[in-house]
Amino acid sequence: MRYIEALPNRVVMHDPVWVTMSDGTPLAARIWLPEGAEAAPVPAILEYLPYRRRDGTAMRDALTHPYFAGHGYAAVRVDMRGTGDSGGLLLDEYLPQEQADALAVIDWVARQPWCNGAVGMMGISWGGFNALQVAACRPPALRAIISLCSTDDRYADDVHYMGGALLLDNLRWASTMFGYQTRPPDPEVVGERWRDMWVARLEAEPLMLRNWLQHQTRDAYWRHGSVCEDPGAIAAACYVIGGWADSYSNAVPRMLERLTCPRKGLIGPWAHRYPHFATPGPAIGFLQEALRWWDHWLKGRDTGIMDEPVYRVWLEDPVPPATDYAERPGRWVAEDTWPSARITWQDLPLGALAPGVDASTGATRRIATPQDMGEDAGAWCAYGAGHELPGDQRRDDALSVCFDTGPLAEPTEILGAPLLEATIVADAPDALLIARLCDVAPGGASLRVSYGVLNLTHRDGHEQPVKLPVGRPVTVRLALNDCAHRFPAGHRIRLALSTGYWPLVWPSPAPVHLDIDLAASRLRLPRRPAAPGDARLAAFPPPEAAPPLDRVILEPPRLWRRALHDQVSGEACFEMRDDTGLYRILATGLEYRLSSEERYTIHPEDPLSAHADIAFEMHNSRGAWRTRAVTRTRLRATPTSFLIEATLDAWEGDKRLVARNWDAVIARQGV
Repeated sequence: MRYIEALPNRVVMHDPVWVTMSDGTPLAARIWLPEGAEAAPVPAILEYLPYRRRDGTAMRDALTHPYFAGHGYAAVRVDMRGTGDSGGLLLDEYLPQEQADALAVIDWVARQPWCNGAVGMMGISWGGFNALQVAACRPPALRAIISLCSTDDRYADDVHYMGGALLLDNLRWASTMFGYQTRPPDPEVVGERWRDMWVARLEAEPLMLRNWLQHQTRDAYWRHGSVCEDPGAIAAACYVIGGWADSYSNAVPRMLERLTCPRKGLIGPWAHRYPHFATPGPAIGFLQEALRWWDHWLKGRDTGIMDEPVYRVWLEDPVPPATDYAERPGRWVAEDTWPSARITWQDLPLGALAPGVDASTGATRRIATPQDMGEDAGAWCAYGAGHELPGDQRRDDALSVCFDTGPLAEPTEILGAPLLEATIVADAPDALLIARLCDVAPGGASLRVSYGVLNLTHRDGHEQPVKLPVGRPVTVRLALNDCAHRFPAGHRIRLALSTGYWPLVWPSPAPVHLDIDLAASRLRLPRRPAAPGDARLAAFPPPEAAPPLDRVILEPPRLWRRALHDQVSGEACFEMRDDTGLYRILATGLEYRLSSEERYTIHPEDPLSAHADIAFEMHNSRGAWRTRAVTRTRLRATPTSFLIEATLDAWEGDKRLVARNWDAVIARQGV
């Protein structure tokens, strides 16, 4: 990363700036302006988040927003209602109140003397979500957005459910927000009222996990904020960006297909981070690319960005499987339109991939997976913390039913979502089907290229689950995650099927056997032929940013992940600890730390033994002012219900101010 000290414009930062909502609630903002903007107004770029501008995102904000301001934009970073130093309460994600506040902020920004009335909105993850949601509201000043690592479908393609199955990241994200929201406002900003604000937040803290588990199908709760419900509502130009190591890349090609506004899509090899400092690399000059976008849509300059292909991706080469990479080898490729007529389907009948089996005789294979299959799955979403990627799949493959091609005579390149079409017979009314696509090297190493999950009670849609007819065949379609990969000559393509994927997916209520009809089932691969235009694609510039914020590392970060097997009980356990370390931001004197511990246990023969336990501890301090908060969430299940236990304890110094407990029982609805 190259840090640019001398930007084209001198930058002036203002913090706090208060934006008052119609109900009197003040939202706290940090604003970077090019010097002289009051006399010569400029366009504005808004990032609107719950992650706290003075500590949570302070480091990355320092790289990004002054850079934009130094290139002639007003950069506005706002703490959402109930977060950071803003007033009010945050009661859930993506509520109508959040969007109404954003519309008020955009209107306020557009009317400031330093703004010329043109506004853009940018964000990653939550900020990418609400950029899309706000764009669908069509505020007059909003001309363009950049949405990274987000989705247009909150039920089918977010952290909560996948293919109608409950993701363990539903619990992880609920536990993360449970911890994040226990941090206090900064007394240096809000004064003596900080304690009253903090206690009010703690006493109103919602149990988001309960909210999300009460909606196990695609109902009105999830349709709200899912811009796929009305893609034509968005008129502002959209640049949608993702990464193959992230879990939101499916949304990029889907939005390119469905949106009607001016749009572009980009997917790199990255995890859930901004592309100028994301891993795996190669990182790109994302801020320069963003300036080309903003200059075109907010300043009316011809930067050439809309003359380029609509969809550009990093087509990955195979590598030895590992849980972490500094870079993924590959090359940039592009399609002028998406969907592309150049993509063709290659069909691989499963009968032809099962050696020694005559599929014409009605042959089947039985899929009956131990409950602990998935030890090498990696994280559902890689956030860039390190060692989150799927490792060598051979151990998981050995517990699955696998179908392999022979060694490939020539390279095979794919771009899109592989598809499994299968006819199966189940011996239970509830079941999961997981499909993994792997690249198997000549030495046997198995690299996961893509995977998909389907709750088979959702085979006809996510609105109304339908139990499986026991003993009778059903035909299902399981779309795997979008991917871009080159299988070299001499490698084999493997499809691995299982009935569970722990600890990524919560198991079915009872063990199940699936018999798959080999003659009636096939894997379909989206083949992409080489394109001469790929070699002519302009290279992205190397990453650059504004200088980083000065901070001191008082205690270094610590991270470990381990899988354990109890040889007495037979129980399998996955444990993780992630401690960010203790930091002091020199400009504010604020010290902060976040640590978490996660434990997931299951017995290979008993899905009802599944148990997840996550604890967070948050520290904030400055001098004699010290706060600490500890949250814990536990999830288990019976055949008919999910059982939640949760606790929250918060201290000022050595005095405990708040202690809360939750117990909830939620009926299982085919999940």
